Order: sequence, then C-alpha cells, then structure tokens
Amino acid sequence: MNEDFPRINRLPPYVFNIVNDLKAEARARGEDIIDFGMGNPDKPAPQHIIDKLTEAAQRPDTHRYSVSRGIPRLRKAICDWYQRKFDVTLDSDTETIVTIGSKEGLAHLALATVGPGDAILVPNPAYPIHPYGFVISGADIRHVPLIPGGDFFAELEK
Repeated sequence: MNEDFPRINRLPPYVFNIVNDLKAEARARGEDIIDFGMGNPDKPAPQHIIDKLTEAAQRPDTHRYSVSRGIPRLRKAICDWYQRKFDVTLDSDTETIVTIGSKEGLAHLALATVGPGDAILVPNPAYPIHPYGFVISGADIRHVPLIPGGDFFAELEK
C-alpha cells in the first residue's frame, strides 16, 4: 500500500506527533508536564468572540462557501494592514489570497511554485510545514542550519 503514495512516503515523521507521544509517556510515569508545544489554547475564547461567532452562525447569508480567493473586503483589509506594517502596496485582486490558515497557505504556495527536483532551502530548525509542502511537491529539500554565531547567508553559499 505504501508504494501507492510516493509523495506522502517522502514526508518525515511529524515532529508534534513525536512530542505528543513523549509527553504522554512522561505523564503516564507521573511527571508534571508544562506544555510549550503547539500553542493549543488552554483557556476558553473570550465571551465577546463566542457571541459574535454565534451571531454570525445564525445569519443565513453566512451559510455558504466564501469566494475562492477570499472575501474582497477582507483581502483589501489585508492589503491595508500590510501597507501600514511594511510600507508595501499590494493589489487585493492580484496579490492577495485568503486561506484557512498558514499551513494551507504554505502548502499550496509550494505546490503552485515548485516541481519535482527543484532545490528548496529551508532553515533548520523550522516549523514543520515549511519543508512538508515542498516535500509533497517533489522538491529536493536542503536544510540550512540556524546555529548560534552562524552566518546564515554564508551557509546559503555552500
């Protein structure tokens, strides 16, 4: 069965699954774990957020798919924020797209821009999705170590 999915087979083990297994083993031994892992919330959302979500869910006009690139007003707001934050002007029609999160955005970016055999430089350590999307696209991943006192740009030349 594994030979049927060569792109998936190229993926390394998901680091958060490994960490979760290690945490579970430690907890089973009775160790007290302070979890600085994935950033999953450990507190409920503020009530005003829950209220707005409930209000939006009760409106029939929200019961459909969004437009494919994202709601135009949201894309415009993203461009406005980017302008304020980075002093860069973006066109909301041609340079902005809304995704369901950074993982989806990075994975789709990889699939849209690289192909099998393309060399991709990935900082190491990195968030797992940084290389994963490119691995799935068939690219050749080259890890560039980020070490204290190291020269990242000199490492790129190697």
